[in-house]
Amino acid sequence: MTTFDFDLFTIGAGSGGVAGSRRSASYGARVAICEARRVGGTCVLRGCVPKKLLVYGAHVAEELEDARGFGWTFGEAKLDWAKLIEAKDRELDRLNGIYVRMLRDAGVTTIEGFARIVGPHTVDVGGKRYTARHILIATGSRPVRPDIPGKELGISSDEALDLPYVPRRVLVVGGGYIGVEFAGVWRAAGAEVTLALRGDNVLRGFDQDVRESVAEGMQKRGIKILRETILRSVAREADGLSVRLAGGEIVETDVVLFATGRAPNTDGLGLEDVGVALDEVRAIKVDSYSRTSVPSIFAVGDVTDRINLTPVAIAEARAVAETLFRDRPTEMDHENVPSAVFSQPPVGTVGLPEHEARRRYGKIDVYRARFRPMKHTLSGRDERTMMKLVVDRATQKVVGAHMVGADAPEIIQGVAIAVKCGATKAQFDATVGIHPTAAEEFVTMRDPIPDPGPMTGD
Repeated sequence: MTTFDFDLFTIGAGSGGVAGSRRSASYGARVAICEARRVGGTCVLRGCVPKKLLVYGAHVAEELEDARGFGWTFGEAKLDWAKLIEAKDRELDRLNGIYVRMLRDAGVTTIEGFARIVGPHTVDVGGKRYTARHILIATGSRPVRPDIPGKELGISSDEALDLPYVPRRVLVVGGGYIGVEFAGVWRAAGAEVTLALRGDNVLRGFDQDVRESVAEGMQKRGIKILRETILRSVAREADGLSVRLAGGEIVETDVVLFATGRAPNTDGLGLEDVGVALDEVRAIKVDSYSRTSVPSIFAVGDVTDRINLTPVAIAEARAVAETLFRDRPTEMDHENVPSAVFSQPPVGTVGLPEHEARRRYGKIDVYRARFRPMKHTLSGRDERTMMKLVVDRATQKVVGAHMVGADAPEIIQGVAIAVKCGATKAQFDATVGIHPTAAEEFVTMRDPIPDPGPMTGD
């Protein structure tokens, strides 16, 4: 029998890589994990966690403003952005330490450096070679910038998280998760924010009512949205940056954030040389068990460009561990995966948007509610919550649930359990609501809205 240094060699110590490595080690596998940067990966150190900490910090501005409607008075409030960044960094250091300790306690060997696969069972790290029965690639993704003159003058989400000050003027390019979230953070912190979109609205691919509700909420907060806009160039000026648009218009700003997508981290891994197949965007092709075209090599998370969410990467990696080291072949179920956008207002969603449900099921029933949250009857804020259920008419199963408004991500997590279990609209109706809450609206919507007929969708 061939002797290997390890049973599993994981490349990338982000959420997926760490989860798969720890789970594999718990089943008795000899595991190594290699990371070229700090252990923790994008979500913990350069994405979800630091971003949400900044969302919390900036959102205090709205809480202070709303408090006046409840009788509170304050002196002048001021945000010390540098202190917020310092506090955020302390928390990231703490989390990095926890991840390092969890790997050590699980018996996983941590190797620092950039790994390159040089054979079906061999990895090179800085000139030293390691062999493994199986290799797991969990290298995630990286921000990309548009190929225009002056692109180096802009920043990506990586740099935005460490910006030591709040810019006076910001141009955010892109209306996906990252774009709308940073636009909300900087606007709440006092910046003048412009959001430039290639398409007609924010959050392409989401339910149309979600998109419209988020855009309306952002504009009410003073964010300017430029739709169907293409950038031509960015130039340095004496008092900031000058951004030229396709129509000849000029946008003057201090910071340009390119939130124009992410690309799989596959460059330099030696994948083509060992026969690992990639798709047109250089994401790793895998089967339902996350196995690549090379039987001994697996890949999970954003590097595969399936559903690019941290909990999905974790579930995929744990499924690989079950398959390889517990003799229990496991496929990660990618249906009805809930997600959230921490925009202002926030989004929570699970299942199909209306246009996709119509394509899949044909006839559907749609239930929708828009209302002013109780809190804002006293705060005076001009804000409305949107909640929506999409139901397959033939089976009456709820196939989509969407919410825009305060606490939407927290509320949708519970609703997602019902949708995952195949709950029907009648079962939603039979559930007693918790009063007075916004969440109760999900079990009190009685009448579907009129059917608009065929929809072209997104």
